[in-house]
Amino acid sequence: MLNLAIFVSGRGSNLISIFNAIKRKEINASVKAVVSNKINCPAIKFALKNQIKVFFVSEKEKKEFINFEQLKNQFLSDKIDLIVLAGFMKKIPAEFVEQFDNKIINIHPALLPSFGGEGMFGMNVHKAVFNKSCKVSGATVHFVNNKYDEGMIIFQKAVDISGLSSPEEIAKKVLRIEHKILPFVLKKFAEHKLREVNNRIIIE
Repeated sequence: MLNLAIFVSGRGSNLISIFNAIKRKEINASVKAVVSNKINCPAIKFALKNQIKVFFVSEKEKKEFINFEQLKNQFLSDKIDLIVLAGFMKKIPAEFVEQFDNKIINIHPALLPSFGGEGMFGMNVHKAVFNKSCKVSGATVHFVNNKYDEGMIIFQKAVDISGLSSPEEIAKKVLRIEHKILPFVLKKFAEHKLREVNNRIIIE
């Protein structure tokens, strides 16, 4: 079984899609922890309602928060296999990424390497896509390294947005794609059906 820790900052719709896929026995995994930089985000309420362990993390000393070193030790103790950034709006410290090399993935609401990088998250991405008059967008699951959105791409899916008339419409359509491909990738992780060949990720 794949032990997951999921990082969130907002509604947690991808967390919910993962949780429901596990509940339907589509993924042989368990959500062992939910981590956030925000105490009152809706995703935390969902986690607590479903008896999932919750941690609040910050690089600064704050009441009710732990730092990334403490979180690292907790994950090692809990034998976390994979960390999933599912709408987490903070950059992960380099030391933490190095500790969990090739064990952190992210879902990005565009087709990387386009529309990635610092500041490119949430509606910022969809506004940029819309303002460029793109006809296609989509979502990307990739490994996390120490540069924004530059880790190796695991899986992508494109969607036609030529008939859409606002960034908000793009966001809704892309989110539906996110809810499909992230559980798919986690299923493949759990089945050990991902491998790297010639600097490319192959999914069996």
